[in-house]
Amino acid sequence: MGGLPVEWEAEVDLVVVGGGVAGLTAARTASLRGLRVLTLSKGGATDTSTQYAQGGIAVVAPHGDSVESHVRDTVVAGAGLCETDAVRSIVEGGVDAVAALTDLGAVFDLGRDGEVSRTREGGHSTRRIIHAGGDATGAEVQRALNAAGLPILFGAAVVEIVTGPEGVRGVIAVSDKGFGLVHAPAVLLATGGLGQLYACSTNPPGATADGIALALRAGAFVSDLEFVQFHPTVLFTPGGLGRRPLISEAVRGEGATLVDSQGDPVMAGVHPRGDLAPRDIVSRAIAERMRTLGTDHVYLDARALDGFAERFPTITASCRAAGLDPRTDLIPVAPAAHYQCGGVVTDTHGRTAVPGLYAAGEVARTGLHGANRLASNSLLEGLVVGERVGAAAGERVGAATRIDPAELTGGAPHALPRADRKLLQELMTEQAAVVRDGDGLRAGVLRLIGLLAESPDPDGQVRAESTAAIVRDLEDAALTLTARALLLAASARAESRGCHTRSDHPEPREELRRSTVVRLGADGRPQLVTDGTGLAPTWRRDPAPAAR
Repeated sequence: MGGLPVEWEAEVDLVVVGGGVAGLTAARTASLRGLRVLTLSKGGATDTSTQYAQGGIAVVAPHGDSVESHVRDTVVAGAGLCETDAVRSIVEGGVDAVAALTDLGAVFDLGRDGEVSRTREGGHSTRRIIHAGGDATGAEVQRALNAAGLPILFGAAVVEIVTGPEGVRGVIAVSDKGFGLVHAPAVLLATGGLGQLYACSTNPPGATADGIALALRAGAFVSDLEFVQFHPTVLFTPGGLGRRPLISEAVRGEGATLVDSQGDPVMAGVHPRGDLAPRDIVSRAIAERMRTLGTDHVYLDARALDGFAERFPTITASCRAAGLDPRTDLIPVAPAAHYQCGGVVTDTHGRTAVPGLYAAGEVARTGLHGANRLASNSLLEGLVVGERVGAAAGERVGAATRIDPAELTGGAPHALPRADRKLLQELMTEQAAVVRDGDGLRAGVLRLIGLLAESPDPDGQVRAESTAAIVRDLEDAALTLTARALLLAASARAESRGCHTRSDHPEPREELRRSTVVRLGADGRPQLVTDGTGLAPTWRRDPAPAAR
C-alpha cells in the first residue's frame, strides 16, 4: 500500500472495528459460535460512546406496553423515514438482547417493588427505559462487555479495508507495533459516530467518523447523513468546546422543565408532549428561543426533583464541577452534536452491499432511526444488531483468500485528502448545525474546497512519524470525507424533516420523503445515488441465522 511496511500479521474469521456495545456484542456472539475474532479498538477499554450513554435502553415493558407501541413511537420520531419492518424487527429483539446482557453480568436499577426500574424519555408514550447506576447505563454496559474477556488489540486503528472480487479479504491496521495486515473474510464496522465534526459534542474524542470513511472507500453506500441529532440539553459553560457533559433526557422524564433567561417555559405550546417532545423539536425550540432573546443557552429547572443526586449521580458530579448545585441552581444547557442517525446502509443483520462488510451501532443505517432517533433506541440497536452480526458473520467463514502484501496499492494515511480539524469544526458548526439554509450549505462546500486547497500537498510516501500522528491523519481524513458527504446530502434535502432543519425550506415535502444515498465516485468524491440502488438491493436478505 504505497510502500507501507507490513510489520505484523494475523488471521481470523471476523475483524471487529470498535470496542463499544455493538462491536463487543458481535465479538462475543461470534466467539461463542466458534469463530476466531479480533477486535481492534483505536482507544482504550472505555474510550467509547457507549461508556458515556446516560439515559438507558429502550425495551418493551412487560406491563402496559407493547411492541407496536414502541414501534409507533419510533416511527413518529423518525418523521417519515423509518423502515417499519426494520423498526419492528429490532424492537422485537430487545427483550432477548437485554436478557443476554444481564446473563453476562450487567446490573440494572430496581424499583421499590424489586422489579427493573423504568423511566420515560422524550418521544416515548410510556415508561420503558431501563437504566443502571442512575444515569450511568452506558458505563455498566461497557463494564459487563469488557469483563467478558474478549481478545482486543487496543490502540489499533484501521487504515483500509482490503477487498477483492469475492468481497472483504481483511484490513490494514496501524498500532504501536507498526503497520499490520489482518487476513479475514468478514469485517464489522462498529466505530460510533461523527460528533467531532462539530466544535461541541457529547461524543468522546475518538468519534471521528472513521467507519463512514472506511465504508465509502470500500464501496459501500451511506444514507441519511444529513440527519445529525443535536441533544437539546448539554451542560453549557462559556467557551466550552470539545466533549461536553450531557444532561440526560431522563431528567425531564422525571419532571424537570426548560425555561429561558426570563424564566418563561421554552416548550409551552410547542408540542403536546411539552418538555418530552422528540429531540429534534426540543432542539429547534431552544435554538429559536436563543435566537429571539440573543442568548447562547437556556436553563433546565430540576430544583423540584426529590433525590436528584441519588438518581443522577453522574450529572450531579458534572454540575458540581461547574460550580452548580441542581437542588438550588438552574442548569444552563444548549444543544450540541450528539448522534448520527444515518450511516452505512445495512439490513437488520448488519450486512452492507460489500460482501463480508458489516456495520452495527451508530455508524450503521438500518432503517430504525429515520430522520430522528427516538431516545434510548441506540443501545437497543447496538445490542440487537451486534448479536445478529456475530451470527451472520459465520456465512463468510472460508470465503476469502489470504492477502499477498505485494498486491496492495494505494496511498499512505497522510496522503488522504484532509482539512485542518479546527477549521473544519468551525465550518460545520456555523453552516450545518441545528438550523441550516441553502446559502450556508453552499458556503460550507466552497469553504471546505478552500481548506483542502490549503492543505499540505501529500507526496504519497510513508513518513517516519508516531502512531498517534498517523491516527490523527486518518481521523482528519475521515472527518473531511464525511463532511463532504454530509454537506452534499444536506444541500440536496431542500426541506425540514426530523433533525434536519432548513430555515429556507421550513416544511417537509412529500416528494422528498425518501432517504438520501451517497457513495464514492471514481474521482474519490462523494456523489448522490439517484438510480434507486443502495437501499433495497439483493444483499438485504433478512432473516439471517438466529443469533441465540
